Amino acid sequence: MKLLIAIVNKRDIRHLTDALIDNDFRFTEIGSTGGFLRAGNVTLLIGVDDERVPPVLELIQNHCHAREEAIDVAQIGTHLDALGLGEAVTTMVGGAQVFIIQAERMVVV
Repeated sequence: MKLLIAIVNKRDIRHLTDALIDNDFRFTEIGSTGGFLRAGNVTLLIGVDDERVPPVLELIQNHCHAREEAIDVAQIGTHLDALGLGEAVTTMVGGAQVFIIQAERMVVV
């Protein structure tokens, strides 16, 4: 059994969660914020048997897309001001980061 912890951009979450539900995957959705851009994300906790990990990863890959976005340095905070990047920078946002952890068992009470 595995626990997948997927950190997903808010723009991608609805399509992904719809696909997970359509494919009979259960999950817990937790609001989260990224540490660098301080932008809204959603963290999904997905418990699955080992053989179901590849289909979950495929759904995540198909529904979470990285994209370039102009970021206002002033809105992010002063930690970038010291780099002298100007008023805005372009960076990649979106996609998903997935941690796969061995789980001893999952109990529903």
